[in-house]
Amino acid sequence: MSDNKVALVTGASRGIGAAIAERLAADGWDLTISSRGREALEQRAGELTELGAGRVEVIPADMTDADAVEALAAAHRDAFGRCDALVINAGMGQKGKVADLPVRRFDRLYQVNVRAPYILLQSLIPVLRSTADANGAAKVIAVASITGVYPEPELSAYGATKAALISLCETFNLEESVNGVSATTIAPGYVDTDMSDWLKDQIPGDEMITVGDVATIAHSVTQLSRYAVLPNVILTRPGENLHRA
Repeated sequence: MSDNKVALVTGASRGIGAAIAERLAADGWDLTISSRGREALEQRAGELTELGAGRVEVIPADMTDADAVEALAAAHRDAFGRCDALVINAGMGQKGKVADLPVRRFDRLYQVNVRAPYILLQSLIPVLRSTADANGAAKVIAVASITGVYPEPELSAYGATKAALISLCETFNLEESVNGVSATTIAPGYVDTDMSDWLKDQIPGDEMITVGDVATIAHSVTQLSRYAVLPNVILTRPGENLHRA
């Protein structure tokens, strides 16, 4: 088992996942980073090492492939034998009205945004528990969306999957928090990432929530004791957006 704190971060090659990995690297954590493309991950691994990360494992995985998600969990467990933070960030967005969005696209959203997180949680519960037993606490941080809390036009399918992710993590807390393992979902409005490019003619990127804002919350969660359970954090934008993305 590693002497350093260890995290598995999905969707780590860019955006929110990259920002969270950078915060943990600066604290000297060991990391497993994952996304679909190996080349981008290899580049990110070098950058994280320069920032102060200890050992960085690169494990590409397609979140629509259940076997690949299970293999990712197994590779992390075999590499480190420890998981102080499981950061579930890999996600998929899709815009479309209920009347128009094909169900096959909803199915793909569900695979990435709900099924893959479920597999990761289930696969890593033993190592999360053992980490908490040895070191006081283990945290799950799942990046959801404000659309999983408040509805947004044309984001019904996406919001439904994020609502499911929030519910999954809340129930996980009921079952696992007594073991020192707890989950926090972060539900931001529009964040300045590639996923929000389609909207930037209406909302400029520099007026959106930053990836650093989300990373700050995620990093803070890793500092909490086993006796502090933070179920969900909603991040909204200024003005009249309290219940809107």
